[in-house]
Amino acid sequence: MGFWLLMLVFDLLIPATMLGFGSLFAKKPPKDINNIFGYRTSRSMKNHNTWNFAHHCAGCFWLRWGWITLAFSVLWMLVLLGHPTDAVGLWGGILCGVQMIPMLAVIPVTERALKRRFDKFGRRLPEA
Repeated sequence: MGFWLLMLVFDLLIPATMLGFGSLFAKKPPKDINNIFGYRTSRSMKNHNTWNFAHHCAGCFWLRWGWITLAFSVLWMLVLLGHPTDAVGLWGGILCGVQMIPMLAVIPVTERALKRRFDKFGRRLPEA
């Protein structure tokens, strides 16, 4: 039971990270464009409009998928309750890999949204 609980905590770190940063970025992106903290790609760092848009987009994505991933992870781990340590470790590790999909999918989703809204110089495109 102790190892299962430890794996549960570890497997909830990625959804918790997505929920925490998703909430932060959606509501209040980092004030200044910087190379240290935030959603940092060349397209998102063109100007404050692209910076704020990218953070809002990434934040909303992570919030939505953070809740989905959290629910899925809890259910996954409940299925493993009472299983041998080896099985809990193996399937808990696989769960971490599965969780990385929505965590990293934020990049192509946000970049595609930036490309639809802004030109390569960071100027807002006219709405179609």
